[in-house]
Amino acid sequence: MGSPFDRFTALLDYPVHVVTAAAGGEVGGCLVGFAGQCSIDPPRFVVWISKANHTYGVALRSEVLAVHLIPRARPDLAELFGGRSGDSVDKFATVAWTPGPSGVPLLTDAEAWFFGRVTGRADWGDHVGFLLEPLGGDAPAAVDAAPLALRDVTDIQAGHPA
Repeated sequence: MGSPFDRFTALLDYPVHVVTAAAGGEVGGCLVGFAGQCSIDPPRFVVWISKANHTYGVALRSEVLAVHLIPRARPDLAELFGGRSGDSVDKFATVAWTPGPSGVPLLTDAEAWFFGRVTGRADWGDHVGFLLEPLGGDAPAAVDAAPLALRDVTDIQAGHPA
């Protein structure tokens, strides 16, 4: 059954996000389960990217990252960005996107998204936290259903080990 901490985290069901990055003409994107607002004033958000992930290498060189909420009706986006590796697949060849600031991909079919300047990084284990200062984005005033969440993607086989 696992440790008390494992059981505790199994009770959580927070949104998953697709984080995208661009640097030196290269783009990357991955599904992340560790992310959240970490300051109100000034507004800040942190996303944690696995060091094993292709996107991690791109994000290290990126000035701007974009964070996307995925609609429940689009689990295929979670499968693409969580179950495929950018080391062997061009994830952006099969999805609609537009280039944002610094070339960061903005996914057209996301429920909502924002982009932010990377203002810091924290290496605390197998993931690195990227601290973002929000600069812009797009989000509706309300949605019909909650965005895709952790429990919706537990069957995805990761493109890389955590």
